[in-house]
Parts: sequence; structure tokens; C-alpha cells
Amino acid sequence: MTTRIPAAEITGLYGSLIKKFSAKMFGKVPESLGVMWHNPAVLKASMGMGQKLQKWNSCDESLKSYAHMAVASLIGCTWCLDFNYFMAHNRGLDLEKAQQIPRWRESGVFTPLERDVLEYAEAMSTTPVEVTDELAARLLDQLGAAALVELTSVIGYANLTTRGNVALGIESEGFSDSCGLKPLAVPGLSRSQAVAG
Repeated sequence: MTTRIPAAEITGLYGSLIKKFSAKMFGKVPESLGVMWHNPAVLKASMGMGQKLQKWNSCDESLKSYAHMAVASLIGCTWCLDFNYFMAHNRGLDLEKAQQIPRWRESGVFTPLERDVLEYAEAMSTTPVEVTDELAARLLDQLGAAALVELTSVIGYANLTTRGNVALGIESEGFSDSCGLKPLAVPGLSRSQAVAG
């Protein structure tokens, strides 16, 4: 990985905790942490928000995970795709579905609800946002208000992290490789090609 900001040496008490936590979770200290270490307050806030998101439970965990991966695939964040695939494995989620996220439009493994969630994640991630009243109404009907608010917030956070990683040149660090997982599907049609076609 060649990041746009070279990784800094992670030092100090907080740095030691971060390295210990990372090594326990991933088996190594990701290079991306060194990039973010240039501003520990930003790293701490981002990690804190990520930990808080994981405690929310109004929306199904697999739907949130698939939505984050759909954002990562659309934006082109290989780090987030790799990390979320690794986390799907560790949480016992359906890896066949997780593996197919980059080409979800062509894949037959997703339920109608999952397809709506993936479409919603992409529609929220475009500029301008392309969420339709019909799509939002379908999700509200299927999930309920609390779960839809949670899903929307998870997708918003996914946009923050994926866009930041891409802008900083942070790429996949092989998390899914360490579990012996098969590679992710190659992305299929882009969203604009699928909508036009």
C-alpha cells in the first residue's frame, strides 16, 4: 500500500493500547492506523463512533454489514471491503452474500429486502443523493422506523470512512486473507450502467 500520507510511528500509552488491540483483533497493526496516527484525536473519535455503531441493535447486523460493503464497493474502498468481509466471517454472517456485494445487481443470492438495502446504500452514497420515496417507503414498511434510522446512520458513517480511506490512499491490508477466505467478487456493472441498462 502506498498511502498519500506516510504512516507515523504509533507511540505513547494510547498508541500502545491501539497497537495491542489491533494485534489481538487482526494479528498485526494495520498500516492505516499509522496514517491516522498523525491526528490521534481524529482516530480516537472515528474508532469510538465505530464501536458505538456496533452496539446498536434495531437493524439486523447482516443488513448493516452488507450496506457498508455496498458503499465501499461503490466508492472503491478496498480497505473497507476487506475489513467488512473479515468481520462478516468473524460474526458468522453469510459469506456467500458478503462475497457477492460488489456485483449484487447480477447476483441471485440476495432477498428482496437485502436488494432494497443495497440499493438504498448506493442511492445514499451518490451526489446528489438518489433515494426515492418509493424505496424509503418499502424499507420503512419492512424494517420499521428505528431500524431505518439506524441503517441510514450506518450508511452515513460508511461514507465517512470509505471516502476518507480512498482520499488518503488507504487500501486493503489482507484481513480476509488471514482467515483463508476466498476473494471478493469482481465488481459487475457500475450503478450508472445498471440504471441506464
